[in-house]
Amino acid sequence: QVQLVESGGGLVQPGGSLRLSCAASGTIFSINPMGWYRQAPGKQRELVAAITRGGSTNYADSAKGRFTISRDNGKNTAYLQMNSLKPEDTAVFYCRLTQFGKDYWGQGTQVTVSS
Repeated sequence: QVQLVESGGGLVQPGGSLRLSCAASGTIFSINPMGWYRQAPGKQRELVAAITRGGSTNYADSAKGRFTISRDNGKNTAYLQMNSLKPEDTAVFYCRLTQFGKDYWGQGTQVTVSS
């Protein structure tokens, strides 16, 4: 089993920054693809950013130029640096890890962008 724990969410003013962390633990056999998703009230969960085993990244259009996904393989941790935050970024952010074709999710961390 794999457990994911997100942290780093909170309340921030428009234009501010936050850095989310996703720590993976449990039975982890290798470097796995990881991703950040978000779900706003009344909306479906959507991909924000993803990173492959090799470190390649892809971003939702809404995140390009503002968010950066990275990982520390030694710590089994992924990060999402979010800059220039907007009120429409308000959502619960979730981390996902895929191992041997199975997806694991964290419990989510709330990000609220408001003045």
